Amino acid sequence: RLTKDRKEALMTFLWPQFLSLLLTLPLLVLLYVWLLRRRKALALRYASLSIVKEAMGKGPGLRRHIPPVLFLLALAAMLLAAARPFAVVTLPSQQETIILAMDVSGSMRATDVKPNRLVASQVAAKAFLEELPRNVRVGIVAFAGTAQVVQPPTLSREDLVAAIDKFQMQRATAIGSAIVIALAELFPDQGIDLDAVARASGRPRAMAIDAAPKKPQKEFTPVAPGSYNSAAIILLTDGQRTTGVDTLEAAKMAADRGVRIYTVGIGTVDGETIGFEGWSMRVRLDEETLKKIALQTQGEYFYAGTAENLKAVYEKLGSRLTVEKKETEVSGLLALVAAVLALLAGGLSMLWFNRVL
Repeated sequence: RLTKDRKEALMTFLWPQFLSLLLTLPLLVLLYVWLLRRRKALALRYASLSIVKEAMGKGPGLRRHIPPVLFLLALAAMLLAAARPFAVVTLPSQQETIILAMDVSGSMRATDVKPNRLVASQVAAKAFLEELPRNVRVGIVAFAGTAQVVQPPTLSREDLVAAIDKFQMQRATAIGSAIVIALAELFPDQGIDLDAVARASGRPRAMAIDAAPKKPQKEFTPVAPGSYNSAAIILLTDGQRTTGVDTLEAAKMAADRGVRIYTVGIGTVDGETIGFEGWSMRVRLDEETLKKIALQTQGEYFYAGTAENLKAVYEKLGSRLTVEKKETEVSGLLALVAAVLALLAGGLSMLWFNRVL
């Protein structure tokens, strides 16, 4: 098993002892040089050099060295493959489900993000859906004082857009409850119950609308944060939690299940005073908590202070979620390179000199 220190290297080897065989390559070079000199010495035994030149014709020049060099490179690639190298490469992501948890609290009517925070988030979310591969399922959780699944994970982009267009603003902000509801949607067999989580934390719960019957919560074994590659949560909010499950407790639930949460903060850090149903309130972006959520779950935090920034954030998220950097064994690739070099060396030697090397 590779250690953390080895993973930070450009390339690591599972069987590094095979690398010592690379020391034989300089010996092969010396052997090749010796054979060339021996051949030259034998040629000098002729009584007349002119006879030798006439018999040999025009020499092959540098061409005669190309097949041996290619064969030497093939041997080097074979030996590297035998050491079973691992490298960090960019591969298509294995994530199959993404949950968009979007804030629809009253503070989203603030106009510091034009035309307002809610409309800007709706437009950016729909643009994000267009860029995602069609094989990625997406679900939507809307939250304010309540947290609810407004669209279960689906491949239908039309259904997702329709759900986003139907957002209705409500009072309060239950960020932690939205995370719990998202996890319940990702892991239906674990029986995650928002009421039970709220009671365990000793805090007032945020209501959740969920037509599916509750299942008894099952025991599970925590895994490493960020290790679950089949799903991710994107959390977009503009304020602070005012009700529901504690945000960081919910983030720990996600971390224990290996689910990454990518947090997006929309609005200005200084905040804005808005009126809502006869109330006047100042709404501020709680960047510190959003950064802690991302850090705890091995996700990433993005700040979106304008509509343009928000769109750019979703574009970045799309690229991160469709490809990922993974440490992968590349011995098969090196073996393929070795085979191609060996065939090329033999083919050129046959074409030019009617012999294999």
